[in-house]
Amino acid sequence: MTASHTIRMKGSTVEAGSLDQAGADRRRWRGISSPGWLMVLVFVLSLPAITPRLYAADEIEYFAYLRSWWFDRDLSFDNEYRYFYDRGIAHAFGFRETFLELQTKTGLRLNFATIGCGILWAPFYAVADLAVAGARRFGSGVAADGFSRPYLAAVTYGSAVYGFLAVLISASVAHRVVGRGTGAAVLVWLSTPLLFYMYVAPGMAHACSAFVVAAFVAVWLRVRDRWSVGGIAALAALGALMAMVREQDVLLGIGPAVDLAATLGKAAWERRGDTVRRLVGGAVAGAVVFGVVYLPQALAYLELYGHVGPAPQVSSKMTWTAPHAIEVLLSPEHGFFYWTPLAVLALIGLVWLALRPTGGGAVDVASARWIGLLALLMVAAQIYVNGSIESWTQAGAFGQRRFVGLTVLLVLGVAQVLSSARARAPRVTVAVFAGLCLWWNLGLMAQFGAGMMDRQRLQLQRNAYNTFVTVPLRIPELAYRYLFNRGSFYQQPQR
Repeated sequence: MTASHTIRMKGSTVEAGSLDQAGADRRRWRGISSPGWLMVLVFVLSLPAITPRLYAADEIEYFAYLRSWWFDRDLSFDNEYRYFYDRGIAHAFGFRETFLELQTKTGLRLNFATIGCGILWAPFYAVADLAVAGARRFGSGVAADGFSRPYLAAVTYGSAVYGFLAVLISASVAHRVVGRGTGAAVLVWLSTPLLFYMYVAPGMAHACSAFVVAAFVAVWLRVRDRWSVGGIAALAALGALMAMVREQDVLLGIGPAVDLAATLGKAAWERRGDTVRRLVGGAVAGAVVFGVVYLPQALAYLELYGHVGPAPQVSSKMTWTAPHAIEVLLSPEHGFFYWTPLAVLALIGLVWLALRPTGGGAVDVASARWIGLLALLMVAAQIYVNGSIESWTQAGAFGQRRFVGLTVLLVLGVAQVLSSARARAPRVTVAVFAGLCLWWNLGLMAQFGAGMMDRQRLQLQRNAYNTFVTVPLRIPELAYRYLFNRGSFYQQPQR
């Protein structure tokens, strides 16, 4: 029987080829469903490890957008800032001077954050608000003020959920391109700062960033098959949301933009007028959709600063020649590759994908190679913008956190390496390196939280000794503290 042979059964007509494809899809689903459900189970069991608190200025700024609009219907953040300051939560150097004394030219308090996290957190916040209102009807004394524990838990658990969705979507993206992705996704989850910003500091924007970027890449890889007007519009909407979560993430749109431009150029060269008109129309529609979806952020900027754009204090930090592009990767004290050595393996994988893809995914080899090249371009855009920021060191933060948005591309690169390393020796080498990367990340998290390291910089010799000697010896104590005395991890670290 040929693939095109028709089967007639009970009045219906079915193509044998369609049956073969359906069977392949079922087999693929069965192949990825068990690891996927296992990941979900692990995540659900890990929920108690999420820290439902806000303490850093950045976290409070992101939260202030949501709380102020939800309860006060304005963008006056003075009461939000004072709540955290008066309770001794936000007493970092300069918090009062910056957020409780300075005013914008429109008479409001500064907010260097963006509105996107508030948008993503809103469904979780709504559930908390309804739950608090319901509990109060039965005599609960929990304050329905937007600040009490259920509200803070809602946004922090929301971030963790988005971070986990980023892992699942990234696995799906890698599976589509190289034919495998679950193992790579788990490895990136546990071996990069994403883990920290899901469980220890979920009030930051980075888990949400990883989710939106992963969704953007996933939609791009499906839209690029036809570049329909509706698909381009959906991609543009996600691009606007990326810009509202973390402004630097909008530069990741360079990959799909170049892809669309190349497709348009090819259609014009081949004189396919209908295709050219459709692609141009889609690009125009995408620009309009981007502007409409971005409108909440634009209006917020206008109300806060009187112009569309971030605060002058933010834009003045940029030197657009990217003088720190090399340091942001290779500085032994602050570099991305030292904080997250798995990124080296991921970039090798992306280069490998661009040069010699394995072709095990749903896309053909030529498309996989092109996707690899565009992924490298997207990574380069993030290196460029992070190297342009005066505060490129991220001193005081865990890891080079501004790269967390690259999670989906890191998973893609690692999946390519895992797919290509078929001989025993390379497999063992990759496995050992990956294991060391995983433990390095966990060890640094333990040291950072327990005050066993200088939070302003890496000290490689000291950090390595602690990671592979001190931390293993202290695992029972650290685990007990994290489960039953988590507040002890937020005391002033000893230098």
